[in-house]
Amino acid sequence: MQATAYTYDSDTRSGSVLLDDGTPLPFGAAAFDAGGLLLLRPGQRVRIEVTGEGDARHIDLITLQTL
Repeated sequence: MQATAYTYDSDTRSGSVLLDDGTPLPFGAAAFDAGGLLLLRPGQRVRIEVTGEGDARHIDLITLQTL
């Protein structure tokens, strides 16, 4: 699934993305670390892996979208 980076806190390595329908979805340090990223800037296009549904939905992995 693709999304757009919305917020990122380098101290906690957590933040949120906006799904293509505009829904914000937070991610934690574990998802950030799993993707091997060093930095994330708001507006960057990212690829995410999500598990769960509804309010239990969460991001397991976040990486940069590459063509």
